Amino acid sequence: MCLATRGVAKYFGNVNAVLTIDSAIVRAIVAHARRDHPDEACGVVAGPIGSDVPARHIPMDNAARSMTFYEFDSMEHLRVWREMDDNDEEPVVIYHSHTATEAYPSRTDISFAGEPNAHYLLVSTREPDSEEIRSFRILDGVVTEEEVNIVDATVKS
Repeated sequence: MCLATRGVAKYFGNVNAVLTIDSAIVRAIVAHARRDHPDEACGVVAGPIGSDVPARHIPMDNAARSMTFYEFDSMEHLRVWREMDDNDEEPVVIYHSHTATEAYPSRTDISFAGEPNAHYLLVSTREPDSEEIRSFRILDGVVTEEEVNIVDATVKS
């Protein structure tokens, strides 16, 4: 069972505060979080620059190997950001899991949020049979929850 918590849709600068994301990417993120549990999992979903479309899931290693903290490995971080740059992509979603608490940014998460245009997706794996999935915009220490719209990208309308 997957719970996507819906927040009030607001505008974050000139960006609509709704994360629309493919269900296959969400399943991959949840699988990564479950696989790394009880440590926090982390990664990025890249998309074309300026599109706000999460298109390519990039699971990353939690260099901290911690149940309460995540940190991108510095060499992997550099490689992934260069790869996105080479592909005219940017980090549309930065995600990580919380293994024993709700899917809400911690003070540390907020202080380390360095991508002002990214959606910060959190997955709580504290319950063995369900996940809590929430998304936030974080700018200058201000956290704004946004709606998560999970879609099936294989369905054409």
